[in-house]
Amino acid sequence: MLANLQVSRPQPWNHRSPLLIQCALSKQGQLFLSSVARDPSASHRLISKFIASSPKSIALNALSHLLSPTTTHPHLSSLALPLYSRITEASWFSWNPKLIADLIALLYKQGQLKEAETLVSETLIKLGSRERDLVSFYCNLIDSHSKHSSNQGVFDVISRLSQIVSASSSVYVKERAYKSMISSLCAVGRPLEAENLIEEMRVKGLKPSVFEFRSVVYGYGRVGLFEDMQRILLQMGNEGFELDTVVSNMVLSSYGAYNKQSEMVSWLQRMKNSSIPFSIRTYNSVLNSCPMIMSILQDLKTFPPTIDELMETLKGEEALLVKELIGSMVLAELMEWDCSEGKLDLHGMHLGSAYLIMLQWREELRYRLNAAEYVMPVEITVVCGSGKHSSVRGESPVKRMVREMMTRTRSPMKIDRKNIGCFVAKAKVVKNWLC
Repeated sequence: MLANLQVSRPQPWNHRSPLLIQCALSKQGQLFLSSVARDPSASHRLISKFIASSPKSIALNALSHLLSPTTTHPHLSSLALPLYSRITEASWFSWNPKLIADLIALLYKQGQLKEAETLVSETLIKLGSRERDLVSFYCNLIDSHSKHSSNQGVFDVISRLSQIVSASSSVYVKERAYKSMISSLCAVGRPLEAENLIEEMRVKGLKPSVFEFRSVVYGYGRVGLFEDMQRILLQMGNEGFELDTVVSNMVLSSYGAYNKQSEMVSWLQRMKNSSIPFSIRTYNSVLNSCPMIMSILQDLKTFPPTIDELMETLKGEEALLVKELIGSMVLAELMEWDCSEGKLDLHGMHLGSAYLIMLQWREELRYRLNAAEYVMPVEITVVCGSGKHSSVRGESPVKRMVREMMTRTRSPMKIDRKNIGCFVAKAKVVKNWLC
């Protein structure tokens, strides 16, 4: 299988896309890592003390944070192996193939090949001849290698998965292996090799799924090979797979990473003409690629507080992109509205998306509170989160932006005493403010 792999044409990749999900660190984990950073020589003692005094969730959260490619403590990632070793001694520990795969990939990236291979060998002994468990482990491992951008790690696992595929009679095992190999190759910028594996699937009598095609579409888009991306999109249609929101967001993200805003405008219009619904990720993909909006949000004291003022500030294709977004049904789908509460939930939105949605929400709120066809709720709520899932725990950029918007517009909505991740006010008071 490896002999048939070809080298993709190298192209620049803008690292604004895609964004890796960060593992937010618990407060206890922060204190632990801060202690180790202050006194590295006491790391083993501090690890033992931390595990002895922490519940399972806190200990595993700290380990997952160190294993993450986006950890905010990369200088402490060498603690991952001793921390894992101590965790295995805890009474609550249960062996997890995904966790061990993440650790092996980190060790591989750090050049600790002997330690990585030892863990691989121990895992293979543990799994024995259970074919499905073996392929699941290797799929977890290749996924972890790809998240660390480890090309060699990805190709090493491909050689092992190739042996399993060749020897297996299970369609499930083969399809699972190809799925992971194709997605991981695309993640490390090797879409041509991934496309070759799709053809190999056909030769072996396997039918590629929409997942494999999406992976290759995004793989070509991420490295800027847009003609190839369009070719695979056409091939998807010929295979009977219709364009949907997921693949459309991948296309938008790809164009955005290379500042191709005119192509993004055309694609949004194509989505509307084809009745492909927009989503929060559509907003994220588009607005992350709007430099003027990102620049505006650098200073929360001066951003335009209304849609009209924003549109006056924006120019050219960036204004057209925003116009396409605000004409969608995303806001209506996000709002919950009944006699007790009118609620907007901003979870899942990047800063630019939350900003635009809030501007739209204010106009929609004014309409609903005065329209006869809508019931008057008792309370209005905006859920923005308290920063539990932010890269720095407890610091939510979205919450800061919402708070500043509420302050600048003299909104009666205040942070809820019972839930600091929400802004609340009585609906009648909000109506008086808006009107």
